[in-house]
Amino acid sequence: MEYLRGFESYLTTEKKASSNTLSSYLRDVRQFIDYAGRENLPLVRVAQRNIEDYVRYLTAMGKSVSTVTRAVASLKSFYSYMFDTGQVATNPVRGVTPVKVERKLPQILTNKEVELLLEQPECTDAKGYRDHAMLELLYATGIRVSELINLNVENLNLSAGFIRCTGKGKERIIPLYPAAVRALSNYLEQIRSRMVENPNETALFVNMNGERMSRQGFWKIIKHYQETANIKKEITPHTLRHSFAAHLLENGADLRSIQEMLGHADISSTQVYAQLVKQKLKDVYNKAHPRA
Repeated sequence: MEYLRGFESYLTTEKKASSNTLSSYLRDVRQFIDYAGRENLPLVRVAQRNIEDYVRYLTAMGKSVSTVTRAVASLKSFYSYMFDTGQVATNPVRGVTPVKVERKLPQILTNKEVELLLEQPECTDAKGYRDHAMLELLYATGIRVSELINLNVENLNLSAGFIRCTGKGKERIIPLYPAAVRALSNYLEQIRSRMVENPNETALFVNMNGERMSRQGFWKIIKHYQETANIKKEITPHTLRHSFAAHLLENGADLRSIQEMLGHADISSTQVYAQLVKQKLKDVYNKAHPRA
């Protein structure tokens, strides 16, 4: 559909949306277009009451609060595009306010659990060296999984001990601790050239077919090592990002520096880690203080 193609271009070029945001927004808008079609409702004639009816419809279908909230956000962005391009006179979603989602504190790993996870890949074959380098890099930098798999060899400066990372349209430089530098050096010097299919391949991390690692591929790697480490917590690639931030904060790093390394546009996104650390201190106090 023409509206959807225009919206996709708007998100990509104007909003510099990440691949995750792009796919979720397009999926949400497609679902609304299907709904509007069943209701014989032209997209350019949608009013606020129609959006509110759609919210009630999603709720009646058993959708979670977070799903409904995201759908509204997607439609708000879609109709912002429609308004900006003169296809509608007003944004019908502007006044719609679904129930706010209670923000849960992210789950993090303890220092011991991180060490256990990082020890799992055995550096006895190509896969082990690669996986060890990926996990060390993820915990060393706190980058997003999309940023990890999009890294190219040229983004590394191991002699200076940092990576150059681009996420959400912004570039940032993040330092590496020595163990991560060693793991990356071993992978680059001994392994990567044997794994790549095409000598012109630029991807830092490749799968066993010699092509750039995918999100799904790395997800399976994380799940595999969670099982071999026998860690009961649910671990995702984002768990290491959360753990990176919380552990830095626990050890004295300031929020602004963590914000810069994580690539958060707003400090409020980083402040959740301060809440996490406070909650952890409270739990320690309640367990350890004799009069608690």
